[in-house]
Amino acid sequence: MEFKLNIPNTLAIGFFLFAFLTFQITEAKVHRHTLKIKSKAYTRLCNTKEILTVNRELPGPTLRAYRGDKLIVNVINNANYNITLHWHGARQIRNPWSDGPEYVTQCPIRPGQSYVYRIDLTIEEGAIWWHAHSQWARATVHGAFIVYPKRGSSYPFPTPHREFPLILGEWWKKKNIMDIPGSANKTGGEPAISDAYTINGQPGYLYPCSKPDTFTVTVVPGRRYLLRIINAVMDEELFFAIANHTLTVVAKDGLYLKQFNTTYLMITPGQSMDVLLHANQRSDRYFLAARAYSSAFGAGFDKTTTTAILQYEGVPLTDELNRNPPVLPPYNHTEATTRFTSQFRSLRPVNIPVKIDTRLLYAISVNLMNCSDDKPCTGPYGKRFSSSVNNISFVNPSIDILRAYYRRIGGIFQEDFPRNPPTEFDYTGENLPFPTRFGTKVVVLDFNSSVELVLQGTNVLASDNHPIHLHGYSFFVVGSGFGNFDRQKDPLRYNLVDPPEETTVGVPRNGWTAVRFIANNPGVWLLHCHIERHATWGMNTVFIVKDGPTKSSRMLKPPPDLPSC
Repeated sequence: MEFKLNIPNTLAIGFFLFAFLTFQITEAKVHRHTLKIKSKAYTRLCNTKEILTVNRELPGPTLRAYRGDKLIVNVINNANYNITLHWHGARQIRNPWSDGPEYVTQCPIRPGQSYVYRIDLTIEEGAIWWHAHSQWARATVHGAFIVYPKRGSSYPFPTPHREFPLILGEWWKKKNIMDIPGSANKTGGEPAISDAYTINGQPGYLYPCSKPDTFTVTVVPGRRYLLRIINAVMDEELFFAIANHTLTVVAKDGLYLKQFNTTYLMITPGQSMDVLLHANQRSDRYFLAARAYSSAFGAGFDKTTTTAILQYEGVPLTDELNRNPPVLPPYNHTEATTRFTSQFRSLRPVNIPVKIDTRLLYAISVNLMNCSDDKPCTGPYGKRFSSSVNNISFVNPSIDILRAYYRRIGGIFQEDFPRNPPTEFDYTGENLPFPTRFGTKVVVLDFNSSVELVLQGTNVLASDNHPIHLHGYSFFVVGSGFGNFDRQKDPLRYNLVDPPEETTVGVPRNGWTAVRFIANNPGVWLLHCHIERHATWGMNTVFIVKDGPTKSSRMLKPPPDLPSC
């Protein structure tokens, strides 16, 4: 399958309606189609501004495929910024060349150039997504990626009447999104906070200028629907709910879970969830709503609420809505977050590594650094914000790490990333010093080695819930808790029976999360926080997984059109 995704020159638009694009897929082979690039004028209320779009849509087009399919995506960059795309949740087996993070697995696609990404779907099934992985472009360059069960197979639940992708995003009224990280870097302070969250490109009914175009989900009484919910927000986890309705969570990150019912979701940036909705309430019009979960004390965040409408068929389209909004937990309700995520369990039998070859403890932290000149920065105490993993703030190299590794180019990265914090201390105590330094360092893993990675949150500056995403892999979340990880006691409480398999996991505020995986996908793979300000400040690191002994366990060769730096 071939999609031609065009990232045009910045387009003057306001808020968008969401467009559903369906691509007919007939067999589990590569099909070559061209999605023609057309200009389309958008006229919306609110402010008009220039943003990056894909095929002049916000969100971008929904990609649809079946488990086991192969996709070819031709990305043409007609923008004025460098671009890369990442296929979030796709394993990219043996093919890090198509994974996307700039200066990790590729140099960016320059303005006027193109690059062909190849995605071979394997175990993915459900909602995953695609997004830019360069600068702050993913704020508007993103879209849903739906993977259906293999042909001849079915869902592990009754087939829904219809599905609706719901992409949660952000909007800045006056800021050029691509200028935000550079402006923050100059001052050393926090990036500009968004003015609104959005559902499928619209802030919703509570914003007068968006009210006429609020996204609407129309349902038939008594039928069931599958909501494909994706958090594309740059900087905040979100609570989500539908007034008067119970939701049934069936999958996360393109992997099935044991079903459970809930009145709300907590979904972090980077995560996707498949949720069943039974239209079993009185025929009316109800609010869908989302707002922030922000656990970092003192940190600024967007306090607005975005909405969409659940419209029962036959109810007149009037301005009157059921005025009872959905009950959402308070902004800082960590207990509600924990109660929700603790229900995740794998649906199908899992093969969890029991004998561990490599044990890693990564302390993740928001830090402060001295300013580089005599002028004070706008961060706390006149310093500048930074972030780190094991005291290292990641720095992008001059060429991508993958190319340097494959071609044995020296001086681009170092293989001495610390496998434990350089200094052991009370990570979740008060008023902690946690100095950081810049570096481009990696950990090298032997092929097929079993890995346990403990992600330890810290209270160095402002403890937060960190959504950590590992490229190239899924992992089993075997344990989680608050406080400092105890190597003797906490493993005794691991779930080694049915832990959830995920690709993006939230490390709780002032707590820890333990994950396990087999390093059987050779290549260069990024691990990072999906809160964009944290990633921008340096909360990233890299695994290099060596080739295996056979041809089928070795990394593929680089493609001929690989962008140069």
